[in-house]
Amino acid sequence: MDSIRVSKVEKVLCGKSGGAHYGSLHLTAHHLIFRYEDSEREEMWVPYPLISLVLKLPQTLHGQSPLTFHTRMFETFSLSFEKERDAIDVFESVKELTVCTSVNQLYAFFYTPNVPFDATGGWSLYSPREEFGRMGVGTRTKAWRFTDINKDYAFSPTYPSRLVVPSRISDSTLRYASKYRSKCRIPALTYLHWANFGSITRSSQPMVGIKQNRSLQDEKLVEAVFQSHHFSESRPSGPVYGATSTNLIVDARPTANAMANTAKGAGTENMDNYKDAKKVYSGIDHIHAMREALAKVVDILRDADNVAASVTGSLPGEAQQLVVVDRQALRRSGWLRHMSNIMEGAALIVRNIHVNSSHVLVHCSDGWDRTSQLSALAQLCLDPYYRTMRGFQILIEKDWVSFGHKFLDRCGHLSSDKFFTSLPETGGTSSSADAAQAFLVSVQNRFTSQSHLKETSPCFHQFLECVRQLQRQYPSRFEFNERFLRQLLYHLYSCQFGNFLYNCERERRAGEDGVVPSERAACIWDFFNSTSELEQNKNDAYDPSLDDPSSRDPSADMGVLHPNAKDIRFWHELYGRTEEEMNGRIVVSQTKEDDPVNSISVPAGIPLPPSPARTPNLSNPSAVPSNAGNTSETLTAGLRGLWSSSPDIPQRTVTADNIATPSVWGKLSSNATAAFSAMQDAYDGVAKDFKALPRPSGDNEDAQGKVSELQARERLGDGERSYRVTSQSHSVGSSYNPWDNMKPQKAIHALPSDNPWLTTRSRSPRQASSSQDLFDGNPLPLDPTVAHPPRRLESGDSSGFRISGQIHDVGVPYLTVESDESLVLEQEDQPSSTNSDPLGVGFL
Repeated sequence: MDSIRVSKVEKVLCGKSGGAHYGSLHLTAHHLIFRYEDSEREEMWVPYPLISLVLKLPQTLHGQSPLTFHTRMFETFSLSFEKERDAIDVFESVKELTVCTSVNQLYAFFYTPNVPFDATGGWSLYSPREEFGRMGVGTRTKAWRFTDINKDYAFSPTYPSRLVVPSRISDSTLRYASKYRSKCRIPALTYLHWANFGSITRSSQPMVGIKQNRSLQDEKLVEAVFQSHHFSESRPSGPVYGATSTNLIVDARPTANAMANTAKGAGTENMDNYKDAKKVYSGIDHIHAMREALAKVVDILRDADNVAASVTGSLPGEAQQLVVVDRQALRRSGWLRHMSNIMEGAALIVRNIHVNSSHVLVHCSDGWDRTSQLSALAQLCLDPYYRTMRGFQILIEKDWVSFGHKFLDRCGHLSSDKFFTSLPETGGTSSSADAAQAFLVSVQNRFTSQSHLKETSPCFHQFLECVRQLQRQYPSRFEFNERFLRQLLYHLYSCQFGNFLYNCERERRAGEDGVVPSERAACIWDFFNSTSELEQNKNDAYDPSLDDPSSRDPSADMGVLHPNAKDIRFWHELYGRTEEEMNGRIVVSQTKEDDPVNSISVPAGIPLPPSPARTPNLSNPSAVPSNAGNTSETLTAGLRGLWSSSPDIPQRTVTADNIATPSVWGKLSSNATAAFSAMQDAYDGVAKDFKALPRPSGDNEDAQGKVSELQARERLGDGERSYRVTSQSHSVGSSYNPWDNMKPQKAIHALPSDNPWLTTRSRSPRQASSSQDLFDGNPLPLDPTVAHPPRRLESGDSSGFRISGQIHDVGVPYLTVESDESLVLEQEDQPSSTNSDPLGVGFL
């Protein structure tokens, strides 16, 4: 092909998954292939549509020319070339091969499996008559009928050819009602519940407008939907106890968005015109907010890769991943909040249909994005059939492909030049003219490609993530596993199959320029239903007996799942991270062993050096974990190297030549250096306090110990907890008194002789108040009835002090980042003795 400037490049260094290996790069018409010199390593095949971003970086100090690739599956790898010419040729070739102008250029129309799939019939997997007949249309109930009003797609171009509507409504009424719905997407049946004839219908928004227009035909249609259970032949004669008829119109949009569309001639239903129904807003944001939220997550993960690469001086993809993912920024991205709103809307639909025995009409603006998400998720919870491998495939064909989700626009299969960026050289050889030209090209790309990118949104990706949340909450209720969902998302973007290449059923059946996908392209369901894939995608924990509706077990739920909208986590396997990086608490330790329970989470807003983890109680060997994993030790060592090397790495000056490539390390290192200086000032300040304190001796020391142990309970700051502020062999003094009712100041002084950033931790007795501070209060008199009165430390024991006959071990103050500006002392619970405080007078 003319687009391929170079088909093979030798001696290319590929950095991926924390390692770098040499091999040869091959460019074909539809794949980027990297073959390692080590024959034991598997080749890397990357379909061009899977590439989301390519960066051409300046030459390295070793004279190599690198390219960094980011994929839609959140993977990053780099290719380093010995010749600049090879890097340019590969960059331009991949750019021309990735940016397609027609669907017919995509890989699906050229792909032929090497070994034919042993499963066939994927293109005819979904039959509307068979699927709705399985639900009971025409058999269990006569309230619904099939209509061929859209058989030639003239009625509604984005709707399926065969629709199910109420039997009471004629086709003539449907034609009048269609004028009142956006894109003529009238309320049509998508699910009939097996237990009580409750239904889910879907549509687009009504064309209300500022004049508050109404349509009698649309009102009659909705009324017939909400009264469809009256036609059920097996309807019980009396009322169903515990069930109330609360028919719902679920508007998936936020209230403000629905009202704003009124100015455009659309809007939301006026409930004064719709009988026996209520309306709720799900508050799910539009496609642009979803796209921006996922983009923030991607940027955060890329920043983490860049930081890891900066530490080792390597390229993104080559460096080992350190635990530097900003989890607070991940939360602020809003991605989890958006999924929680979707899950909450689906849970509402499930309760209203299964518990309230009612009907639900779902719509958003056009009825092909948020409506598909809510409808499909609700059916997944209501019907165990859709949780099987075959049922889930039919659900996607019915509610996503057939009802007109715009896969071509939302997935961005026809890629854009915007995804390919060549960064200017930062050395002295680059001229101002080159920099100006690069700036002009970047601005040109930004504005010319926005018209195409504004329609992209991860709607189907978001749906799969919600399904993954259900899988995690109900691990034994799905026949397929997590790998199946990941593979499905991969092939959504790989364009290897013809199922997800068009915007509606009409386009998929007609094709483009007479090229019909069902005749020219392979079907993804034949691939998933092949024997090899079925074995890998099967969930071993699946138990179909739990979905038996006739079960009388106390824990039985009749096969209906009720999702928890609050239990939402990042799908860490998809993003190539660990559970701790994306969701769990990060344990950052400077000791050999990590404490998996008492972990310290560092907020992402402060890129300070990591706080030392809790020092294990060395006097109790059982308290020290002995099975610290190799991964945690590697991460700890990597972070230790990061912070210890921060003062030695020079900052990068931002000039006009390198402003296009800001260094992530510069921001990180400057904040770390500032934090280190602040801590050093704290040490210097407390040293002056030590010099000014008198050193107690003799009886005064004994009296000090006695009085400090019998303070009143209300004088103690945190109940029966002891503070560990220690020194080794000298008297301790501090400007902070833990027995005072006043809150500690923001700056907490640690001991100058004990640096918490050191890996070797010293042990010394802890006492946070001077003798002068202790006698300023009103201590209680000594109680002679106490079983174990305080006694003086033995002369040879300088590693602890006795309280109630119990030796408190030595430690160092642990500094935990609590906010952006304050550092507070972390308290540690001590095991209480049975006779430590028999009278309840605050005896520590």
